[in-house]
Amino acid sequence: MLQSTVHLVDSDAEGSSQAVKAQQRVRELILAGDLPAGSRIAELALVERLGMSRTPIRAALMRLGQEGLLEALSGGGYAVRTFSEREVADAIELRGTLEGLAARLAAERGAPNAVMAQACSCLDQIDHLLRQVALDDEGFSTYVDLNGRFHKLLAEMANSAVLAREIDRASRLPFASASGFVGVQAHTPDARDMLVVAQHQHRQVLDAIVQREAGRAEALMREHSRLARHNLSLVMQNPQQVDMPGVQLIRNKV
Repeated sequence: MLQSTVHLVDSDAEGSSQAVKAQQRVRELILAGDLPAGSRIAELALVERLGMSRTPIRAALMRLGQEGLLEALSGGGYAVRTFSEREVADAIELRGTLEGLAARLAAERGAPNAVMAQACSCLDQIDHLLRQVALDDEGFSTYVDLNGRFHKLLAEMANSAVLAREIDRASRLPFASASGFVGVQAHTPDARDMLVVAQHQHRQVLDAIVQREAGRAEALMREHSRLARHNLSLVMQNPQQVDMPGVQLIRNKV
């Protein structure tokens, strides 16, 4: 009986792992434009293309529907969604609002010392990175990783599992993550300057949390999210010339 139970647990874990892999692969196909905006997803075609069974593919499509990249069709199945600029802006605003609340609660309650130490270390690494006169693609990639790490730690500072979960959910909305539009800056003349501004805001937020200035911490974090809104505007000025995964899914019209 014990062996049967262990086998069942292993099977469930393997199935979940396959579903996650399928979800990642399908997301990559969508963002790369291999599954065009508005197109209906052919489940059997994905089975053949990805070399997976229908069960993880079906689970992946359901999760991507919940994430917002796909929409469920009335007759069954899914299609690749498109997004208006306003929808993307609203998603960014939602994340900024939740992160602002996290900063406020962290200041009011006092952030855990261990989390604050990790956040400070993360920002120290960004400072070191930004000492370079210009960043190459590897440098930007490192910045994206460190920036994502800092925002994840910020979500933990409020010591609220509920809020951390909702920030994670909001960040998974298409194009809403903290680093969703950072790559847009990579090849612009003022690329590094924009990151320096973002880093200054990171430092100010941490300082407000340490000083227990709740209102200031929240306002700074809300303002910080507007950098992503600015980058969204840059993208939509000429989306055809922007090298950014998934940009083809954003339409100019509301």
